[in-house]
Amino acid sequence: MGLLRSLPKDATMLDLFEAHAEPMARLIDFEDKLMRGPSPFSDAEREIISAFTSGLNACTYCHRSHSFLAEELGVSEAVVPALLDNIDSAPIDARLRPILQYVRKLTLTPSRLVEADATAVYDAGWDSEALFQAIAITAYFNFCNRITAGAGLDVPDTTLRDAAKQLVEKGYKTSYGGLKP
Repeated sequence: MGLLRSLPKDATMLDLFEAHAEPMARLIDFEDKLMRGPSPFSDAEREIISAFTSGLNACTYCHRSHSFLAEELGVSEAVVPALLDNIDSAPIDARLRPILQYVRKLTLTPSRLVEADATAVYDAGWDSEALFQAIAITAYFNFCNRITAGAGLDVPDTTLRDAAKQLVEKGYKTSYGGLKP
């Protein structure tokens, strides 16, 4: 159900990126560094954060895509739905709970973030770099969720699963075909 008439019927993010290469190529570079560059978080943890953020936003395209990516990286398919239901009882490392509580608040009620939210992250053993990375991933996926929803992207799960496998094998930047601005 694409909403941009310039895109094919079952458009993917790649189609969107190719149609708007000038601004989107810069995003791909940023996404590649954010999701696969040096980080206090594993690749799987970053995919959990992105799938969780997208689930909170009810962005089915990104939620499904990054849930599948997390699964490809060894995360049980039950994790993200459990997080959306209740962070405290979800089957995740306890150290991730304050990160995901911060992500939830940043996504749903950002004006209500307080020092205690950051303190909980630090008290769990994370540093400022980890908090920044969580903030950046959350902000990026809030942005992507709006782009995806606004463009009306929606494709079958089989397409998204195939894309997840390709992203794990090739990385973000390579999977998008090396778009140039």
